[in-house]
Amino acid sequence: MRITMFRRLMTDEFGAARAATLSKDHQFSGLGGRTVEQALAAGIPAKEIWQEVCAAFDVPAERR
Repeated sequence: MRITMFRRLMTDEFGAARAATLSKDHQFSGLGGRTVEQALAAGIPAKEIWQEVCAAFDVPAERR
């Protein structure tokens, strides 16, 4: 998954403002306590990050 697709999915699911806030501020235990931005910078694949976001926020399977 490309980062641009990941960002589109985040915006579609949470809205632009909340997606930006979640990406910068929310630490995910499944990402080693990193935020989305930190995980991307660390080279964690966007698909793996998206799956963690979906699990953490109970995104329905059809939108994962």
